[in-house]
Amino acid sequence: MKKNLKRHFLYFIFYSVIGWIYETFLEVVIYRWGYSNRGVLFGPYCPVYGFGALAFILIIYKLIKNANLKTKIIMIPVVFLGCMLIATLIELITSYICEAFLGYWPWQTYLNYNINFEGRIALSPSLRFGLGGVIFLYIFQPLFEKFCNLIKERGVNILFYILLIIFSLDVITTIFF
Repeated sequence: MKKNLKRHFLYFIFYSVIGWIYETFLEVVIYRWGYSNRGVLFGPYCPVYGFGALAFILIIYKLIKNANLKTKIIMIPVVFLGCMLIATLIELITSYICEAFLGYWPWQTYLNYNINFEGRIALSPSLRFGLGGVIFLYIFQPLFEKFCNLIKERGVNILFYILLIIFSLDVITTIFF
């Protein structure tokens, strides 16, 4: 299997876990609703964040990855808008997929926002996704790439297969049980 595919899967899992932590933090600390599993799977990950991160990496990150500082600064509004639009589209599509398979989507609270579409997407979270995308692409992804590059290829392979098995079992368990 290609080296990049394995690394991209690791990015997917890492950012899915970060998304789950972010959602749990919002629910427990900010909104004080109490704890519930914010993902649609059993494990501590929100795959929608992983897919969003991969989309950001594959579509937007190449615009700034090797750019000089001045260009990176000038590109902040483009990165913000790109991340906001990509994440909102992914969230909209995911809401329909979740509804088809689960009968609901986890963020139905969007009906509480003044500007929303069918409670599936809303302006406020979309703005946060844009800001989060900027932080993610300018800070987290470069650091995570450096970390992954420190791991020898054998370690990446082992980590990839372990996480793939765990994630696949979780998806199968969620769908069939």
